[in-house]
Amino acid sequence: MNRSVAIMGCGWLGLPLALTFIEQGYKVYGTTTSEEKMKALEKVGIVPYTIKLSENGLEGPIGEVLENTEILIINIPPKLRGDNAENYVHKMKYLKTAVESSKIKKIIFISSTSVYGEDQGKITECTPPYPTTEAGAQLLVSEYLFRRIPGIVTTIIRFGGLIDKNRHPINMLSGKEGLRNGNYPVNLIHLNDCIGIITSIVNKQWWGETFNAAYPLHPPKKEYYQQIADQKGLISPKYDQNSSFSGKIIDSSRLILVKKYVFLTSIYN
Repeated sequence: MNRSVAIMGCGWLGLPLALTFIEQGYKVYGTTTSEEKMKALEKVGIVPYTIKLSENGLEGPIGEVLENTEILIINIPPKLRGDNAENYVHKMKYLKTAVESSKIKKIIFISSTSVYGEDQGKITECTPPYPTTEAGAQLLVSEYLFRRIPGIVTTIIRFGGLIDKNRHPINMLSGKEGLRNGNYPVNLIHLNDCIGIITSIVNKQWWGETFNAAYPLHPPKKEYYQQIADQKGLISPKYDQNSSFSGKIIDSSRLILVKKYVFLTSIYN
């Protein structure tokens, strides 16, 4: 068996994911958009490539990235805000064309629970996605692009809000007042579990699947963020007293009950 993977995007998630695969004995081909990061990636054992993907085309030796492995992990979030906003679907179409002429047989596409829009209640993989944001809509179209490539099996992961000890919504919410939806449940997932789920898909051959992925504890926002603020010594955010008891709960039971995945890190850590 050729124990190798290619990771498009070696940033907050992609870099520690690559390091985990290397620890497990995989050869990792990783991409970055920055020439300056090439040496840093090579130093930790990644075979690095500079690939620039935009709505106008794809620059760089993408064929070399894809020629030595059958597994591709697409970890490229949409950039739809600010002066550098781009059409994400157009970018993914260029990548899809490159994949179609490569040796890739298996894909993991990193998506988001934003594809479910404003649906309320328990959200499972059987819930029809109705995105209400541009990012959610373009992610959903991109899921379909890679799912429908003949001869390739694609697994979609729809992650909830991504956190670790440094990246957390409380850093932006601290001290704010008059926030809405304080009784809505949180749907978060720690970096450690993002990595654990992706590596489990590869190691256990969970191909052709769609997974929701959020920590299976969903406290109300106002309670959760107050506790996290206290832990970090920050000013707690204040929510309106008239918050409704509603919102959505991202159900990850397929991972837990069907695939027997055990979450690694609590959202309180």
